[in-house]
Amino acid sequence: MKLGLYGGSFDPVHLGHLLVAHAALEELALDRLVFIPAAQSPFKPGTQPAPAAMRARMLRLALAGETRFEVDELEIRRGGVSFTVDTVRELATRHPRAELFWLIGADHVPTLPKWREAEELAQLVQFVVIPRPGETQATLPPPYRLHQLSGWPLRVSSSEIRQRVAVGKPVHQLVPAVAAEVIANEKLYQL
Repeated sequence: MKLGLYGGSFDPVHLGHLLVAHAALEELALDRLVFIPAAQSPFKPGTQPAPAAMRARMLRLALAGETRFEVDELEIRRGGVSFTVDTVRELATRHPRAELFWLIGADHVPTLPKWREAEELAQLVQFVVIPRPGETQATLPPPYRLHQLSGWPLRVSSSEIRQRVAVGKPVHQLVPAVAAEVIANEKLYQL
């Protein structure tokens, strides 16, 4: 089995996340892709994301009907800072016969060797690099195994969406309709 793992804050989930997930399914012939919302990202130590339950709910609503996608709240249940190696170890134990692929933004690739227990992580997963429009292909020497995703890059970010909501600008073209509804109803990201 080929299992894709897509970690992140998903604060909020947006159409770029979904396009990347579909591209990974197709280009790597993944059997399933698991979205893993972080409790607290080690890359954003000073930020306070929307409540974890709300982010997971938006993900579930956005993925409704997508039979090859699922949400796993293991990092939220664990709490604290979410380190990729801890998550991958747990999923490798749960799926011992699976080939694991971790989706990673191209901007994070140069920092991979500095991640917690990076050498072990490189043995456990293959990295699927999500390109940013206009960026060059990311490279790293072995033991890192990188696959460049080619499909559907979309220049949109969760931080941009939060900023737009905070100043009263519409986001309905950038996020799934159900996520826009949750953001409005729960008054998320408002000043």
